[in-house]
Amino acid sequence: MPKPKVAVLRPDDGRIDRAIQYLQSLGVSPIADPMLTICPTGQSPQQAEYCIFTSKTGVELAVECGWQPDGGTVCAVGQQTAAALRNRGYTVDVVPTTFTSTGLVEELSDAVEGATVEIARSAHGSEVLIRGLEEAGAVVHETHLYRLERPNTAGKSISLTVEDELDGVLFTSPKTVEHFFDIAAERERTSTLQKKLEQTIVGAIGTPTERALRTKAVAVDIKPDSVGFEPLAEAVVQEIDNEHA
Repeated sequence: MPKPKVAVLRPDDGRIDRAIQYLQSLGVSPIADPMLTICPTGQSPQQAEYCIFTSKTGVELAVECGWQPDGGTVCAVGQQTAAALRNRGYTVDVVPTTFTSTGLVEELSDAVEGATVEIARSAHGSEVLIRGLEEAGAVVHETHLYRLERPNTAGKSISLTVEDELDGVLFTSPKTVEHFFDIAAERERTSTLQKKLEQTIVGAIGTPTERALRTKAVAVDIKPDSVGFEPLAEAVVQEIDNEHA
């Protein structure tokens, strides 16, 4: 019996390689179709009383630029972001219980009135974080550390989905959803893709990714409570195995 095929859309750096290896360890055939490429801007976070990081990539780029907190409160959205900071010797002062921008706003809203807040992230972050902190009285500045662009090679997973060749698709960010459906629209296959995804196990990391899929009229089958690639991959593969049992 052929192994199930699962598409993985992680960025075209070490993450796609690690994802392929992990999916292979779960006994499926990974279909690597990176939907993101990281394009650093060369900017560095400004000094502020609070500095917020929202991704491991942002942390890595800030470290490369020589950023130091200089006594400011360091905040991280998500345990992976926090771990990236700690692994590089930084103290993480605030990690919201809910790994979202809304969760961080709730965590900081009573503390930031009149304070300067630096948000160091990609150029594609939602306005929720900025708006919420400003409403709490903070003076907010945002630095775009990188842009997320679509690789020219992206699109294999769309073709395989339409051809009924995929058992599962792993969506790991709202931007992967956007690029996935942009390609489908360019090929005039959006409606067909939506129908075919009804027969495919669709997995999403986190509420923002799930929300992005729902705006495309796609039902999410798997969204683990833990935000990370490995729990997502495990849960999707388990669901595929259950269907094939």
